[in-house]
Amino acid sequence: MALSLIRAVCLVFVLALSGVAYRLSGTGVDRASLVQECPIFFTKTKKCDPIAPKSFLPANIASVEKDKQPHSPDLNVLADVLDAMRVMQTEYFTAWLGTWPNAIDWTAAVMGTHISGAVRSLSEALVHINSDRESIVDWKLEANLIDEYFTQITAYYFGQDAFAIRNEAYDDILWVVLGWLEAIQHINVHSDLHFKSDFQGEATTPPLGNSQRLGDFFSNQTYHGNLWIPAFAHRARIFWDLASQGWDTKLCGGGMVWNPRLLPYKNAITNELFIAASISMYLYFPGDDNPSPFYGARNPDSSVPHAHSEPRDARYLKAAVEGYKWLIGSNMTDSQGLYTDGFHISGYTDTGNNNTKCDRRNNMVLSYNQGVLLTGLRGLWEATGASSFLSDGHKLIQNVIKASGYDLASDSLLDDLSNLPPGHLPKWHGLGRAGVMEDPCDASGTCSQDGQTFKGIFFHHLTAFCAPLAMPTPEAGTKVDVRAFTAVRKSHSRACSSYSGWLKHNARAALGTRDDRGKFGQWWTAGLLNSWTGSWPTMANDGVPHDEASGTDYRNYGVPNDTTWRAKPLPPSSPKAHLPVEMPFSSSDQAQKPLTGITADAPMGELKKRQAKEADTNAKDPNTRGRGRTVETQGGGLALLRAYWKIAHAP
Repeated sequence: MALSLIRAVCLVFVLALSGVAYRLSGTGVDRASLVQECPIFFTKTKKCDPIAPKSFLPANIASVEKDKQPHSPDLNVLADVLDAMRVMQTEYFTAWLGTWPNAIDWTAAVMGTHISGAVRSLSEALVHINSDRESIVDWKLEANLIDEYFTQITAYYFGQDAFAIRNEAYDDILWVVLGWLEAIQHINVHSDLHFKSDFQGEATTPPLGNSQRLGDFFSNQTYHGNLWIPAFAHRARIFWDLASQGWDTKLCGGGMVWNPRLLPYKNAITNELFIAASISMYLYFPGDDNPSPFYGARNPDSSVPHAHSEPRDARYLKAAVEGYKWLIGSNMTDSQGLYTDGFHISGYTDTGNNNTKCDRRNNMVLSYNQGVLLTGLRGLWEATGASSFLSDGHKLIQNVIKASGYDLASDSLLDDLSNLPPGHLPKWHGLGRAGVMEDPCDASGTCSQDGQTFKGIFFHHLTAFCAPLAMPTPEAGTKVDVRAFTAVRKSHSRACSSYSGWLKHNARAALGTRDDRGKFGQWWTAGLLNSWTGSWPTMANDGVPHDEASGTDYRNYGVPNDTTWRAKPLPPSSPKAHLPVEMPFSSSDQAQKPLTGITADAPMGELKKRQAKEADTNAKDPNTRGRGRTVETQGGGLALLRAYWKIAHAP
């Protein structure tokens, strides 16, 4: 997305003030002063009249969307969401371990985020379900289902290998922050919806008979999940503090480093995660004064570790704004308006080279690099009332949809598939084909455990971005230009509604990849290829550019062992200023790996039987190739269906 002059001036102005804001308490920051454009939210006297955008959609799409009728809830979609969650937790989660044993550290953190988000959506849906007295579900069954999944979330708090993740890359660390903030959001929403009255903040259960005292005891309970907020908040704070050490201004003028154990690589995902995690800390973090079991990073100007943090701490807002300023000025997007993977610094290992600029771009385009930023942009809107953040998010979503081969104006595919020859794939459009999102590894069945997680991440953050805009609460001390807010809320709702057809199309494709146990496959487009003949595609004929100009897909095929990514050995007498720190593991075999499911450990006879069976199945089902169906592919299906429910059907 292009960096407009207005946007550049806006963010420069923000950062000019952020040095002051950083030292203020969150409640004392005048957020209206943080944006150059006239914001819709303000804390003091309104100094300007905000101009709300007429639409977040291009004119040709906006005119079509204006004539559409409001959607009606389809509870069958919610049932699909619940079924996807049931399969994920019964097939892949192990309660006594408190984790998904076949996941690795960072993908498990994402799976936990998916479950917390889905349970929150279920809690929200119960309000609608219970409003229909003819089809009401027994409250005991509702409560049991919510509690069943919440106990698994709390089990994962103990099952998560928090100490191991502390020594991993900065993106791995930041997934932890977002995961526990998502769990806190579920607790807050569930408490507000089901354990408070509209007027007195008391529980909704009435007194029991004439036993007033006993009735009061029961009716004044809060949701038991609130007991876990301090623990979840503490972990989120500790991990944000750890990750913030990756922010570096010596190279590339700023930005987060991906992995301190490799040569400097400033990539989209780590910076998007830092923006999203920082603004989420500002909005949802309830505070933490717990210094155990380990302190956060020390302030170099203080001998006392920072162990106390308040809600709405301005340092988180400052970090998010600064991170977004760097990202949009980094030239990270390609000609389609999609985020590429990241930047290297040419000549970094040459001792005589003084280059500090990010000047070697890795042009690989992956789905999750388009998604995480959406949570950041939505949060920046919530914090500042600047509608341009929403505008940037909608432009990115629309670029993604077009790159999948879908036309929003006609609500149909860009290509006519009726004349597609047998055994030929639809045209690749940059991030999918036939209107269905794909990552470059999907069609060939060569996705790694990382790659199998990506699409679900995009749809989780799309759901967060497209949540209906809510008026700030009076107790937040925020004033609102009601006229402008109403216009923005309407435009945002219409834009998100226009994505419903694309979501339905992707959901139909993904549902078509489920096996007889309800497990989702990785390559969703296969769900539309009912008349396919011949062999399934490989990297040689999948239509996806795999050349050097298209980028290095290190997430699926490994980090190259070259001097672009890794420092070459130097003689003892050579300067070591540019060498990365040593690996914390003695060998690469000790890096992230699942607790179970390592095929190489199986007896040879069993392996031969399994391979013969897989060869027969692969001929019929392309989603059994490679890693096959996993907890990560199930998480992707769950996140997609949740997005479809929340954006296209939820009341």
